[in-house]
Amino acid sequence: MQYQRQQQPGCGGCLLIILLFVFISGGAPAIINFLGTLIFTGIAGVLIFIALFFGFSFWVQKKVATYEQSQTESHNRFVWLLVHILIHTAKIDGRITREEIQTIHRFFQNNLRYNQTQMMWVKELIKEATNSNQSLDTLLQEFKTTFTYEPRLILLELVYQILYTKSTVPESELQVARYIAAFLDIPEYSQRTFEAKYKHHKQYSGSANQGATAHHYAVLGLEQGASKEDAKKAYRKLSMQYHPDKVSHLGDEFRAIAEKKMKEINAAYDFIKRELG
Repeated sequence: MQYQRQQQPGCGGCLLIILLFVFISGGAPAIINFLGTLIFTGIAGVLIFIALFFGFSFWVQKKVATYEQSQTESHNRFVWLLVHILIHTAKIDGRITREEIQTIHRFFQNNLRYNQTQMMWVKELIKEATNSNQSLDTLLQEFKTTFTYEPRLILLELVYQILYTKSTVPESELQVARYIAAFLDIPEYSQRTFEAKYKHHKQYSGSANQGATAHHYAVLGLEQGASKEDAKKAYRKLSMQYHPDKVSHLGDEFRAIAEKKMKEINAAYDFIKRELG
């Protein structure tokens, strides 16, 4: 099952809403009498609740479909595949935790600055992905044939973010992340950079100074003790990979992700240069 745009919703609850309006407006004595009976028996309250539910669902579906149709095909396919692969990663251990779902939500809310309508779209995609039986290989193959190297890096980093929401990440799950990297032709160096970054962040989260140092080295894919020349080479390589223009076709929000990543790379390089003198 590949990505398909959502259609504008039909008005499945419109007839019920119209009938309720006629009842309330008192279009005919018989209807008014019938309404009185419904109110007396309590059925009217149930019908009103159902009508409100249908009305709200219709409103949500319409806003989501309108937003989705306003975006480019490339943007929508990227987000659709991104959500499906992240959910597949979260399901590695046989269940999806609330923290894993919240991590995905935070990425779109905090990193991409998604508004309420955009988040409703993402939540619909998460629901669809949760119920999907599509294989990881099928998803990765579509991602690989559709997107270039830079969007693949964004995907892989998010996979590691999901994995490291757990206090202890099983080796079997890390192997899946490495498999994703290999499938998408991401070099082992870049894969190790992400793994080291989130491993150090988790390991030294309680020690500010030690954690900051380890984090900066990990951002550049380096171990502490690396030379100034190693840092320079790593910086140049990462700067080319995360140039914002290389992901501009995915939309402004993903260009902003690349810009944020570049700031992180620049900060890490400046820190290491100061430390090495």
